Amino acid sequence: MSSQELLETYVKAASIVKDFYLTKFLESMESEALPENFKDFAKEQGIDNDTVAQMIDSMPRALFDVFDAHEVYIQITVDIENNCFRWSFDGGHVESNDYNLRVDAEKAAIEKAFEILNEKL
Repeated sequence: MSSQELLETYVKAASIVKDFYLTKFLESMESEALPENFKDFAKEQGIDNDTVAQMIDSMPRALFDVFDAHEVYIQITVDIENNCFRWSFDGGHVESNDYNLRVDAEKAAIEKAFEILNEKL
């Protein structure tokens, strides 16, 4: 499932993720010498799904803190003998396929985490 589809399918979880990215954006503006009316405008506009989807695609690991804050704990493990990565949740058994790249395992785990968080909300 694409990041855009995740945001459209899991609306409650998407709201949490969008708030996270908006907060990060607004925090970054605090250090800038920007006019207050621009900051207010940015807060009102929020952040759209396309922008959030691009951020998820480029940095899925950034969402681990979001899920941790909602007690959805993702573990990425490496199997050195088989040269692959796997994911699991909450200290449970490995739930995933084998992935050649860590980022691919992270993206797959994020997809499942969206589902879990959405159900919790």
